[in-house]
Amino acid sequence: MRIDPAATVAEDAQIGEGTMVWGLAQVRDGARLGEECIIGRGAFIDTGVVLGDRCKVQNNALVYAPASLEDGVFIGPAAILTNDLRPRSIAPDGTLKRGADWAAAGVTIRHGAAIGAGAIVVAGVTVGRWAMVAAGATVASDVPDHALVAGVPARQLGWVCACGGRLQQDPDDDGRWVCREDGVGHRATHGTMAAED
Repeated sequence: MRIDPAATVAEDAQIGEGTMVWGLAQVRDGARLGEECIIGRGAFIDTGVVLGDRCKVQNNALVYAPASLEDGVFIGPAAILTNDLRPRSIAPDGTLKRGADWAAAGVTIRHGAAIGAGAIVVAGVTVGRWAMVAAGATVASDVPDHALVAGVPARQLGWVCACGGRLQQDPDDDGRWVCREDGVGHRATHGTMAAED
């Protein structure tokens, strides 16, 4: 484990073996980071956030509680995982809102998914396994496994392989898709995508 002296890591944060936390990053109380993670310069990991093994949270990314990232997740530079569906600084009577005045809704990022630079994932959204969110996208609804989404609001543009390559439909089998990069076959059923066994 390596924690840069310029990082702020809470005493009760759990940091897995081989994890690196770079300068000016903040890891708050109760956060749990798996093994071999990389937390970039200026990144923010909120109270109680959970990261699986081998996750990368790039420079200046913000991961708000109660987010949960499974193994192998990539969070691009300056990406934001939000947690408040109805943000307000004050209550209707004008008093300052406190922590007890709202319920945080966490973002869930499934195994191997990638969130591009500057993307925003809205509170309560789940991004599926091996999905890819393009840079600058705003994701306001769940993303299926292996989906490629882009835009504001994010819309599905296609499918991606675990390697990150685009999938193209097999002209001889309308339920089969093949990776352009590594030739791995995938099968589409009921709006989801899975690698062939």
